[in-house]
Amino acid sequence: MPKNVLVLGGGSGGITMSARMKRKFGAENVAVVEPSEMHYYQPIWTLVGAGAKSLASSGRPTASVMPPGVRWVKSKVQEIMPDTNTVKTDNGMKISYEYLIVALGLQLHYEKIKGLPDIEDWVKFKIGSNYSVQTVEKTWKALENFKEGNAVFSFPNTPVKCAGAPQKIMYLTDAYLRKTGKRSKANIVYNTSLPVLFGVKKYADALWEIVKNRNIQVNLRQNLIEVRPDKQQAVFENLDKPGETKVFEYEMLHVTPPMGPVSAVKESSLADGAGWLDVNKDTLQHKRYPNVFGIGDCTNLPTSKTAAAVAAQSSILDRTISKIMKNEKPDRKYDGYTSCPLVTSYNTVILAEFDYDGQPLETFPIDQSKERRTMFHMKADVMPHLYWHGLLKGLWGGPGPYRKIMHLGMK
Repeated sequence: MPKNVLVLGGGSGGITMSARMKRKFGAENVAVVEPSEMHYYQPIWTLVGAGAKSLASSGRPTASVMPPGVRWVKSKVQEIMPDTNTVKTDNGMKISYEYLIVALGLQLHYEKIKGLPDIEDWVKFKIGSNYSVQTVEKTWKALENFKEGNAVFSFPNTPVKCAGAPQKIMYLTDAYLRKTGKRSKANIVYNTSLPVLFGVKKYADALWEIVKNRNIQVNLRQNLIEVRPDKQQAVFENLDKPGETKVFEYEMLHVTPPMGPVSAVKESSLADGAGWLDVNKDTLQHKRYPNVFGIGDCTNLPTSKTAAAVAAQSSILDRTISKIMKNEKPDRKYDGYTSCPLVTSYNTVILAEFDYDGQPLETFPIDQSKERRTMFHMKADVMPHLYWHGLLKGLWGGPGPYRKIMHLGMK
């Protein structure tokens, strides 16, 4: 039996793994390092930014989601030293571990966008972003106050979490402006760094149809590099012709910030060349340190960074750790399962689910590339419940077993 498992991070991955480790080894053998007093269910922020849910409904005190009895170290990870099996926190504490689970998420880099004003001035400058607790309500303010002109939405030239979110708010903006009779005075523009609208063709094809039908302008390979708030201008660089820029006037600007690995991982020997946690894509065990494991956004797993991916990863990682501790070989492989409920209006969702190869891996025996009200209900009401009462308790490992039943064992 291990004497201790240390979990870094109290987000989705950290809490679900600490709950699972507590069940396996007892609460007294598990510690979690997390500085935040509040834990947020971030997927619902899409609806908060569109005025359909309150920000308060998305958060709960970290103390209420921390598995009872595990040791909560309320500080920030400063340094990870896997050669000596120790972690240093920002208040100088050194913690040693036998097994380490890294679940530190990723870092938002609003500061990398030149000219982006201080967050307290965003309302004045009609800027919002569904990606942080400080900025999500500002999206709704900008949408509510919209009169006429361009509503501009960006997608950065970096890995991001929830790759669908930057366009979900665009569809909701379209729906809101139609509902309030302002759509004819609005021009909706989606400028994405990607060469595609969505990474999986089946869903991208469905989204292109929606974009055409709703008269939304999509510009590919455009990266937001500067904001000129006084002039209400956003400057985008053409990634296919570096140095070539285009200025867009805006009446509302939704910013998806560049994102990257957290510094504690990036600056440690656990990182790959790009700074992400370097794990085996099948087992989630670190490639060089066998007593280190990773889950979620901090890893270099080649799949979309979502809470749904964390759920599927958690059941695999649970199994991997059990096997490693018995000196056995891990026998279950993570298939890259991830999911993105693409909110396309205030009552419809396209439920995208796919694997490492970008192949659809759908739970329900229906065509999920169609907009459906049932899937909106799942996104808005069922999934939050599953998150708080299933995933964070270490009881939800993704829809894999249910998919088999739904497809009568065919998938």
